[in-house]
Amino acid sequence: MQAQRECAMGRRMIRSLPFATLMAASASAAFAQGPIDTVERGLYVCELPGDDAHLAGIPQPDRDFTIQTSSRYSSPQGNGTYLRRGKQVEMTSGPRRGEAYLVIHPGFLRERQADGTAGRLRCVRRG
Repeated sequence: MQAQRECAMGRRMIRSLPFATLMAASASAAFAQGPIDTVERGLYVCELPGDDAHLAGIPQPDRDFTIQTSSRYSSPQGNGTYLRRGKQVEMTSGPRRGEAYLVIHPGFLRERQADGTAGRLRCVRRG
């Protein structure tokens, strides 16, 4: 009888192991993304780098957005929410949902590529 209980207990522990592993992995992934934070409020003007014909940046007014209070943004396309974790910002709702940026320094964002690197589009806070 004692052996049967120990065997059953061992099976339960083995079944719970994948769950424990999953929980530990998700907790470490969340921690690796960094703490939840906000982006400095204000208008972010976006542009692409200039070329030989344009010494300054090339404005992209359709990509501009305004960071408001409570993790909300507004853009020419409409309003939504964003989430900042560490150096990463992702538009989580609204017309810009799925767009992602890297915080280079306060007031300066770069569009994040699918591989996690900084893209060409840059957005700078203007007030």
